[in-house]
Amino acid sequence: MAARKTAAKSNTSKDELLAYYRDMLLIRRFEEKAGQLYGMGLIGGFCHLYIGQEAVVVGLEAAAEEGDKRITSYRDHGHMLACGMDPKGVMAELTGRAGGLSKGKGGSMHMFSKEKHFYGGHGIVGAQVPLGAGLAFADKYKGNGRVSFAYFGDGAANQGQIYETFNMAALWKLPVIFVIENNQYAMGTAQRRSTSTPDLYTRGEAFGIPGEVVDGMDVLAVKAAGEKAVAHCRAGDGPYILEVKTYRYRGHSMSDPAKYRTREEVQKIREERDAIEHVRELILQGKHATDDDLKAIDRDIKAIVNEAAEFSRESPEPDVSELWTDIYA
Repeated sequence: MAARKTAAKSNTSKDELLAYYRDMLLIRRFEEKAGQLYGMGLIGGFCHLYIGQEAVVVGLEAAAEEGDKRITSYRDHGHMLACGMDPKGVMAELTGRAGGLSKGKGGSMHMFSKEKHFYGGHGIVGAQVPLGAGLAFADKYKGNGRVSFAYFGDGAANQGQIYETFNMAALWKLPVIFVIENNQYAMGTAQRRSTSTPDLYTRGEAFGIPGEVVDGMDVLAVKAAGEKAVAHCRAGDGPYILEVKTYRYRGHSMSDPAKYRTREEVQKIREERDAIEHVRELILQGKHATDDDLKAIDRDIKAIVNEAAEFSRESPEPDVSELWTDIYA
C-alpha cells in the first residue's frame, strides 16, 4: 500500500508515530479477539466492533489533555482503550464478569471510568450527545479549562435531540467538541439515502457552530483537526463540530451480515485506505523502525489481548448481591 501524503507528518516524531501505531493496533487486535469470544458464546447481547475506525479516537486522544472528558455510543471499546482503560477490565466487562470495569453489570455498551473521565458507552442512539454537553456545562461552571468530546455516528446525526443540544451548547458557549464518526452506513443505510445534505458538519451552521470534515483514516489529520477544535473550545469560543469520515470493516454489530455493501468495496478500503497500514508505511519510510520492530510490537499487543481474554475467563461472575448495589433506592 502506498503511503498517503499527510500535511502534518513532517511535524510528527518517531515516538509519536510508534505510539499511534501501537494504540491503533491494540484496538484492532482487541476487537478481533472480542469477535472471537462473541462467536464462542462468551460475550452475550450485542457487540459492536470498532475495526477500521481506530484512527478517529487515537487521533483525538492525542489532542486531548488530562482531565478532558469523553462520552460515546455503543461502539465504544476503542474509546475505552484509547483513553487508557485497562484491557483486562474492558474484556472482563464484555464477558459479564466481576473483574469488569462496571463489575460485569454493564457489558459492551455500558462501561465507565471516573479515573479516565470516560462516561460511557450508551445504547440509545444519540442520547449521549446532550449528556456530553452537560459534562461541558459542568466544566464551564467550574472554570477548569476542560473540554468534552461527544462522539456520535452519521445515523445519530439525524436525531432531534442533537439539534436541541447544538442550540444550547452554542447559546451557552459550552466547551464541547461534537465528533461525528461518519462510517457512512449508520445501521445499514448509506448516508446518501438517509441524509439531505452531503456533509454533516454543516448542520451546525444554523446555530453558529463552526466545523470541518476530516479524513478519519489518517490519524495525523485527525489529531491536527482535534488540536484546532480543542484550542477553539479552550479559548471560550463555544462548541466545534468535527465530521470524521471513516469506515467500519465489520457489520453494524456482530449479528449484521452487511449485505448492503459489496465485499469488493470493503476490500478496496482495506487495501488502499487502512489507517494502521498508513502509519506503518510512514514509520518504515522514515526509517523510524524496521519491519521486525513492528512485528515485535504486534506480538506484544497480541500478548496483552490474550492476557485480557484469559483474565476475563478466570474472573468470576458477579455475586447475586450486586443486583442491589449502585441503584437509586
